[in-house]
Amino acid sequence: MRISYVLCFLIAAFSAPALAADADLKQEVQKIGATYAENFDKQNAAGIAALYATGGMHVNPVGPTTDIANRYQGAFKAGFNHLAVTVDQVSPLGDDMALGLGEYHITGKNQSGEPLDVTGRWTAVYVLEAGTRKIRMLTALPKAPPPKD
Repeated sequence: MRISYVLCFLIAAFSAPALAADADLKQEVQKIGATYAENFDKQNAAGIAALYATGGMHVNPVGPTTDIANRYQGAFKAGFNHLAVTVDQVSPLGDDMALGLGEYHITGKNQSGEPLDVTGRWTAVYVLEAGTRKIRMLTALPKAPPPKD
């Protein structure tokens, strides 16, 4: 009986640091998401690109690119000017990598003044580069339209 108490105590003791580390990791990813949105709202493509690791990649329905700043300049020219990001889940992938999942919502107006509104899901792999967490690859895909009757 005492052994079961000792085992429960050891499991709880070793789980607590892991849970704290996971919470810290999620906060770190949320901070990256907030900085991403802040740069998007300022239409700062270079600021967004700086959040990516060397050789980092952005994938969307158009395809993959490592020219992050150019991709966002195109989005800004199309009329998108606001981004909201939520982080739903973050999981460590070893000591220096993590996986994040969430949703995004981008809005704006096209050149004729019509509203632009896209909601979708994103996934990202984060790595440590020179001691800073950066995006290695981010995939962002719009949600599918509801099925027609």
